[in-house]
Parts: sequence; C-alpha cells; structure tokens
Amino acid sequence: MKRRLGNLERQLFAWTQLRNIRELRAGDLVAPLGITPKQERELYSRLARARMIAQVRRGLYLVPPQLPLGSTWTPNDALALNTLMADCDGRYQVCGPNAFNRYGFSEQIPNRIYAYNNRISGARTIGAVALTLIKVGDARLGDTETWQSRGGETIVYSSRVRTLVDAVYDWSRFDGLPRAYEWIRRDLAAKRVTPGALVTATLRYGDVGAIRRIGVLLEQAGVAPRLLGKLKGTLSASSSTIAWIPTRPKRGPRNARWGVTMNDKD
Repeated sequence: MKRRLGNLERQLFAWTQLRNIRELRAGDLVAPLGITPKQERELYSRLARARMIAQVRRGLYLVPPQLPLGSTWTPNDALALNTLMADCDGRYQVCGPNAFNRYGFSEQIPNRIYAYNNRISGARTIGAVALTLIKVGDARLGDTETWQSRGGETIVYSSRVRTLVDAVYDWSRFDGLPRAYEWIRRDLAAKRVTPGALVTATLRYGDVGAIRRIGVLLEQAGVAPRLLGKLKGTLSASSSTIAWIPTRPKRGPRNARWGVTMNDKD
C-alpha cells in the first residue's frame, strides 16, 4: 500500500538524496530541517513503521538511495549487516546455513542471515533483514572470502573449508551432522578442498570433538599419516568416547584411535 508523504518526509528524502546520504543518526535532521529533537524522533519513527527507512538501532537509520514514492523499502542483507557491524566497530563473517547454500552444500535458502561476530549476540531485524548474530572471540574469526552483493556492497563469508569445519564443530546450532561428513567426502574427492587445508582449519577453529570426528573421516578417506598425526598429536589420552552422530543413541563399534563411537548403523 502506498503512503502519502508529508512535508517533513519529503524534505528528509530530498535532503538525503541531494547529499547522497544513506545513514541518518539522531540529531542529523534538527538543523537542516529546522525541527526539534522530538519532531525528529517522531519523523524517524513514522518512516520506520511505514518501512520507508530501516532502523539499525535506536538513533541510527538507513535510507533508500531514491524516494520510495510511498512504497516500502528495505536494505539488502549486506548493507544491513555491514552497517550494524561498522556501527559497533565489529568484525563478522556469514556462516552456517547461508554458507551451506552459498557453496552448494545445501539447496535450502535460509530466511535469515547467520553471522559469527565479535560484538553482538542474539536476533536483530533491520528492515526485512532478519539476523542471527553469534558472538565469538576474535580468535574464532578468520578464513573468509568476500562477495559482492547485488547492491554493490561487499559481504564477508566463511571460506569453503572453514564452513565444512563449522558444520562439524557447530553441529548442534546448524544441524550439521551427519550431512557434513558427506559434504567433506565429496569436496575431498572433487579436490575442491585439500586434506591439508582441512587439517589446518580444524586445528585452528575446531574443538576436541571436531578434531576427533574429522580425524575419523580423514582416516577413512586414506589421508596421509603425516596429516592425521597433526590432528592426533593435539589430543590427550582419554578413555571416554564421543558419538559419531551426536543425535543418535551412542551404540556401535568404538574407534579407539580417535575415541569415537561409530553409531552410524541402524
């Protein structure tokens, strides 16, 4: 449904377009439009409710490059995420289901953006862009690739090999197992990732569970003992085992070298 613009709304869009402004903050319009802070807050609120501008947080808004002529507008995923992260001086990388789809592991198109970052935890919505933000330490950020969005924005994704490791490491959040095992097998067979790169990423971004499970998988794939030794060398001796597929009953033969119960058989 189209909405008629009032005088202040028209002035806002004319002022931002003339100056090529894409972000507005509290206080930006008080002097240019000759309004009070209260009038400015109400103006932002009206336009955000009408989905003609997008609230990033209280006091920070994104505006369209062209007058929406009374129709709704939303930023794209990259613009929304980049603006939010720049505002809090944070780093991020899109991960999980979005990366699974980006690299062709899954055909499912997520209805929200998942991103590891070093500033914010929880769900946010910016315009029509739904975000799930997963706060991690700086050391867990890295091994990334950049892509250009349709709007010309650069967006940062976890790399292909990092995405495979995260599918095993963060299996409970991303429903990564057991399907990640097949993704890794296919990528190794097609030489889209190398065993060495997978070992390096696992050691840097995995935990004990990921190291054990990926160790079993690489051993099954006949990877060189030297690379398997890099993984095994980080594990301390333990009599306990973890499940190959954590969502299934922990019954089956035990892989003693890696401490994994192979419960993949019905």
